[in-house]
Amino acid sequence: MVFMRFRPRIFSPSLFGPSKPRTPTLAASPPAAAAARRRIVSMASSTTTSEDALRRALAERQAAVDAQAEAVRALKAAGAAAAKAEVDASVEALKALKVEAGAAARRLQAAVGAGGGGAAREEMRQAVVNTLERKLFYIPSFKIYRGVAGLYDYGPPGCAVKANVLAFWRQHFVLEENMLEVDCPCVTPEVVLKASGHVEKFTDLMVKDEKTGTCYRADHLLKDHCKEKLEKDLTLSPEKAAELKHVLAVLDDLSADELGAKIKEYGIVAPDTKNPLSDPYPFNLMFQTSIGPTGLNVGYMRPETAQGIFVNFKDLYYYNGQKLPFAAAQIGQAFRNEISPRQGLLRVREFTLAEIEHFVDPEDKSHPKFVDVADLEFLMFPRELQLSGESAKLVKLGEAVSKGTVNNETLGYFIGRVYLFLTRLGIDKNRLRFRQHLPNEMAHYAADCWDAEIECSYGWIECVGIADRSAYDLRAHSDKSGVPLVAHEKFSKPREVEKLVIVPSKKDLGLAFKGNQKMVVEALEAMREKEAMDMKAALESKGETNFQVCTLGKDVVITKKMVSISMEKKLEHQRVFTPSVIEPSFGIGRIIYCLFEHSFYTRPSKSEEEQLNVFRFPPIVAPIKCTVFPLVKNQEFDDAAKVIDKALTTAGISHIIDTTAISIGRRYARTDEIGVPFAVTVDSATSVTIRERDSKEQIRVGIDEVASVVKQLTDGQSTWADVSFKYPSHIGPQGDQE
Repeated sequence: MVFMRFRPRIFSPSLFGPSKPRTPTLAASPPAAAAARRRIVSMASSTTTSEDALRRALAERQAAVDAQAEAVRALKAAGAAAAKAEVDASVEALKALKVEAGAAARRLQAAVGAGGGGAAREEMRQAVVNTLERKLFYIPSFKIYRGVAGLYDYGPPGCAVKANVLAFWRQHFVLEENMLEVDCPCVTPEVVLKASGHVEKFTDLMVKDEKTGTCYRADHLLKDHCKEKLEKDLTLSPEKAAELKHVLAVLDDLSADELGAKIKEYGIVAPDTKNPLSDPYPFNLMFQTSIGPTGLNVGYMRPETAQGIFVNFKDLYYYNGQKLPFAAAQIGQAFRNEISPRQGLLRVREFTLAEIEHFVDPEDKSHPKFVDVADLEFLMFPRELQLSGESAKLVKLGEAVSKGTVNNETLGYFIGRVYLFLTRLGIDKNRLRFRQHLPNEMAHYAADCWDAEIECSYGWIECVGIADRSAYDLRAHSDKSGVPLVAHEKFSKPREVEKLVIVPSKKDLGLAFKGNQKMVVEALEAMREKEAMDMKAALESKGETNFQVCTLGKDVVITKKMVSISMEKKLEHQRVFTPSVIEPSFGIGRIIYCLFEHSFYTRPSKSEEEQLNVFRFPPIVAPIKCTVFPLVKNQEFDDAAKVIDKALTTAGISHIIDTTAISIGRRYARTDEIGVPFAVTVDSATSVTIRERDSKEQIRVGIDEVASVVKQLTDGQSTWADVSFKYPSHIGPQGDQE
């Protein structure tokens, strides 16, 4: 699934404000917009060292101001004993020091504002959101009843963008990788989610306003406090700033007690009422329901789509001819009862997931097509850089795999494919990075996990998770159901093999750990050979050893009688094993929202009296591929438009015909605002012009060629440069009058 199972790592959000008909200037042109985004990326990736230096410089100047102010007060207190010239000189020196301190404060404000959001990000976000709501890309659900937090409706253009993103996802992954697509129910029996661990552990830590009972995500409150202090409190010492940044870095790893201690230490109270807060406690995020009229069969609205694939593994394996590797995919709705959903589409209670479960032999995680992506170079943020406080760096994927930064070729292959998918959708590659999970973020069974994070006005947002989950999921369902979810490798002749055998003593473990016995047993059985043999040696020499159980979040003491570990030789005719799973999981709503921001810019109208909004969607995801405009109300032009309409429909090209009486420039602007890439202007009975949205260049083509030219452009068979070279350019009397 997209977010780390059992402990989703999420960001704070808000409902949208009122729409505005026009938006402020953000960028004069696409290049300017791109340059602005590059500046944001550059500032966001500046090192902590530079901010610390600015904080120290400000502290030094402020100390100098305080010292000089004390000197002035002392001189004035001396009265006649102090010469007037001396007092005046001291006052002038104080003024100069205050100017220097003010300049240092502004430099620091600019640095922390660029890194953490600031007014420019908020302004940009409001411009995008206002346009999206006004043009009905999406709106709060049940709006006439004041809406429900975390639920949104997609309008016509939003539905089209979403459908196009999903169609491209199917093309890029399901079709090109020969995946098996399934469609499973949203309602899931409790037993399935008990096996997966969701019933017990799919929780977030919540606090309550002790007087009103209003609920808040505990980590959100702590995160918001730290970010606000870092961005707005210029008097923070470098040491205090470093402490707050450390808290943000380890936020996902804080226990309930640690989170509660920090909330008390920083004096955090309920945001709305300033009332004290309760201690944090877990809240399960699943929507519970009942299956059937008796109410006895408990079910849940699925929090992810993956479990439907896992429980169908046996049938899918036989359908695939009992061959590995193979992948199954599913697109569907998932549901999470978020404590305090904010940030629009980034944190919602019902959302679309597209998930892949790639089943592979745990002893061979090579990939035959890895060479196709090995030369890709993009921003990677491995755990070593995170732990040392550095920023993401450009790394070649092949190098990352060969050095072991990425655990194996199959995981690396999917990281590369995800990169290509996102950038071809229109995500800015300079605002996309792949962040490796830190050791404390990963479950004990996971081999390696990476998140594709996209930067938007809310910061870096996790949009795709790519994880090597080993064999945990299939083993969990095998144990619970009693149905072996395994694969077979038949040998041409019997082989003598040495196998690791781990036999936990459930009786002794139960006496020692009581209700936690199951988690300790699972952790012991999931040990790899080296870890198991190290434990065996420690038990034989000392009689006991410490053992980390990630699901408990602590070390436990294992004694010799609690587990038997051995290597046994056996003669086998076939190898029976539980496949490992490589899981890329896509949060479609998050990707779409980031795409909206990355595609948005403004440019001046021809009169330069107002700024016009434009979405630079690539043709593959644009909600409408082209518009058709008769230049003037004229029967001849209308008839030509009908011919073009029929040809476009036959070619399967989404389009609209606009015959309104407003100027052609206004019609261009209206369709630019919903991201239509091409506009066909009918100004003749035999030929027309085709205008490209971002360059505003036009070419002239015959009416009978319009559909084929647009089809080539929208399918990616030709670029605008290709058709511009083939067809004559056009600068007609209508021009661009926006």
